[in-house]
Amino acid sequence: MSLAGTLTAEQIRLFRHNGYLKLAGQSPDDLLNRLRKAILTDVDAAREPVVRNPEGRVVRLSRLLDRDPIFRAAATDERVLEPLQSLLGANIELVHNRHNHATLNLSSTRSDSFHRDSTQWSRGLVTVIFYLEAADLDNGCTQIVPGTHLLPGVDVLHRVEEEGWVAAAGVTGQAVPVSMPAGGLLAIDSLIFHRIGPNHTDGTRMSMTLGYRSVDDLTGAQAHAKSELVCGERVYRGNDGGP
Repeated sequence: MSLAGTLTAEQIRLFRHNGYLKLAGQSPDDLLNRLRKAILTDVDAAREPVVRNPEGRVVRLSRLLDRDPIFRAAATDERVLEPLQSLLGANIELVHNRHNHATLNLSSTRSDSFHRDSTQWSRGLVTVIFYLEAADLDNGCTQIVPGTHLLPGVDVLHRVEEEGWVAAAGVTGQAVPVSMPAGGLLAIDSLIFHRIGPNHTDGTRMSMTLGYRSVDDLTGAQAHAKSELVCGERVYRGNDGGP
């Protein structure tokens, strides 16, 4: 498999303009098989912390990075980190308290609500979705409203379609489905409106989601209990003379 590598200026512009980008690299089959096996093992065992649907079935594994080491290996694979360096710079953190989960999109007539992964632009993330199974309109591929990362901030993460100005403008009616192959990687701006589509099949649509951000160069020596450094270093550029 070829690596995603450094993004071109045109790809970076597309990401900043549209709010999402399909990365060129794909996870190899052996990695996909190990990830799927690790997820299904924990789903079958209902290994906490988990999220269940109204029928009581496990549909999400939380705190993924505390589970099988294969998840951290996937999160720090160069197929992911190399293109992220084009968007975030040389110093990158992997966030533990946003995303950090695996999802099983099961057959359902219910639709997920549109949401954002951050409420304001000043401390956003690049969300990366790892598709462990192919995702299309039938089994519930991700739906995105292009350009909504440029719209004003909101005070809620979920059900943004119920916000007055969002509903009045019919914003979520502009959503587009983003089909992805098994092994595909999708990077999205954390402010973009998006949701999981309904699964109309008898199968699953398995994915894992992680959040990345550039190192905050004003944080200094403060504790980083909720993130880990995966590229570069934690530099400090404050003008107070402190570390």
